[in-house]
Amino acid sequence: MKLAVFSAKPYDKLYLTTEHAAELAPEAGIEVIYHDFPLSLETVELARGAQAVCVFVNDAVDAPVLEALAQYGVKAILLRCAGYNHVDLEAAKRLDFFVANVPSYSPEAVAEFAVALIQTLNRNTHRAYNRVREANFNLDGLLGRNLHGKTVGLVGTGKIGVALGRIMAGFGCKVIAYDPFENDEFKKCGGTYTDLDDLLAQSDIVSLHCPLTDSSKHIINRDSLAKMKPRAMLVNTSRGGLIHTKAVIAALKSKHLGGLALDVYDGEGALFYKDHSGEIIDDDELMRLTTFHNVLVCGHQAFFTDEALSEIGACTIRNLADFVQRRKCKNSLVLQGHALVKRDSVPVRI
Repeated sequence: MKLAVFSAKPYDKLYLTTEHAAELAPEAGIEVIYHDFPLSLETVELARGAQAVCVFVNDAVDAPVLEALAQYGVKAILLRCAGYNHVDLEAAKRLDFFVANVPSYSPEAVAEFAVALIQTLNRNTHRAYNRVREANFNLDGLLGRNLHGKTVGLVGTGKIGVALGRIMAGFGCKVIAYDPFENDEFKKCGGTYTDLDDLLAQSDIVSLHCPLTDSSKHIINRDSLAKMKPRAMLVNTSRGGLIHTKAVIAALKSKHLGGLALDVYDGEGALFYKDHSGEIIDDDELMRLTTFHNVLVCGHQAFFTDEALSEIGACTIRNLADFVQRRKCKNSLVLQGHALVKRDSVPVRI
């Protein structure tokens, strides 16, 4: 069994061969081949001879790529992530692929990073850091607000949303959420549910924690931004496509939106996880975002903790071992010879 890993970074090579993952690899006789570039129609040829491929969030797993993989004898698609909006599941079903994801890996990692973004933007610590490095200790322009007593609105109350809800409740915030599927765990931490329009109108901070589906694409747009509380903060640690970038830029320019913190970006596929410091970036919308003092953009790193990477590596190899041993895989998105077993039809819940 050969496994071709695409978009492999040094940390992937480390955590895909950790103690827990290594225990399962010999069981299935897995030979791992690493490629540091993403899977695409141009690179899919390198999967020839492998029976399985392992991909990340910005790899292309659309119908043309899947058809090429099928021709090369690949039978399994392993995702090192929870989201699967980049995978054409209908084509995967038609071509009889096994597809499995890592549905939950340290939701606290993402929730805690969302808090870091909120606190950095709210208290202007990014600006203070740069000032002090130039011996400027002036406090003008660094005024923040207490989080205690503020209203935090969560769009999506899956494991990450619940984890953030617990943290923000600990700050003394009122925590509300929009999600068609109410979660008892969220209610236990004092959270209450409402509709999306009311959430936008009430919240001082709106944080997105939902998958990217046809119904959730650009859930934050010109109309929804207009419904937000003036000077509210918007945080996205989920998927870039949830936000219409041009609409957000307009809301920042008009000063209706008080702040924006992004760990994901709609056009990140061509940029994130690579060093472009010696190049001219031609993404005008991203570059415009970086000119605002009240905007933070990070490179999709919320998941990036030791605990999360350990679980991603171990779960990925477990999924492959299930495929090789023909065991039932609880993380299957598509079962060979069977119908789809997972398909989000609503815009929230991760």
